[in-house]
Amino acid sequence: MCHSTDSRAPGPPDPGEVAEHGPLELESADGTRFSAYRAVPAERRRGNVILLPDVRGLHPFYEDLTQRFAEAGYTAIAIDYFGRTAGTGAREDGFEYMPHVNQVRPENVTADVAAAAAHLREQNDAPTFTVGFCFGGSQSWRQSAADFGLAGCIGFYGRIERFADVIEQMRAPLLLLVAGADAATPVQEYHKLAERFDGLGAPPYEMHIYDGAPHSFFDRSFAEWQEACADAWRRILAFTDRLS
Repeated sequence: MCHSTDSRAPGPPDPGEVAEHGPLELESADGTRFSAYRAVPAERRRGNVILLPDVRGLHPFYEDLTQRFAEAGYTAIAIDYFGRTAGTGAREDGFEYMPHVNQVRPENVTADVAAAAAHLREQNDAPTFTVGFCFGGSQSWRQSAADFGLAGCIGFYGRIERFADVIEQMRAPLLLLVAGADAATPVQEYHKLAERFDGLGAPPYEMHIYDGAPHSFFDRSFAEWQEACADAWRRILAFTDRLS
């Protein structure tokens, strides 16, 4: 699990107002209905963001984070992975997510991201980015190989093996925010990944390693990682602003 049940999403610098936020359902290309959560800024200063959660799917942490992205000026949607196996709607705290995680297929995540991107573009015709965490970090980077016009793909502490099969097809720019003390994927593996990207000449990427930071450091309840959270926000804003 990336975050505890009492985690709270860190806010962006210079936050604005959120005009509206709340749950909705979207429909994927195969007809699957899946849950999502949308937040709209009062002032649209930036493009669109699709948030890809950790293994818990559409947990309240990501509903909260959607609002934080709206405060930064993005029109934002967080999506759930489990529409095909668990249906839609709110879930209780004891929801057993791992049986559903084990049934998630990368092609279905891509289809659901594409549906979210289409919905966002109807609301705000602007560049669209993915931002993911842990399981979602891997899935976000994987979207770099998709073909529905993403401007860039951002991820925190993802596992490389979850997108290794599409590395040669990846083209959308990447931002990799790496926890230096993440036991799930040692830093050396990211260095090897960078060497492979360099050898291929694609995709364009930026990588920043937060020395000593644990898995799930992007959490305002971790007082010792406040500067890392603030730096991550600065890098996300700079990355999306440059590519918009």
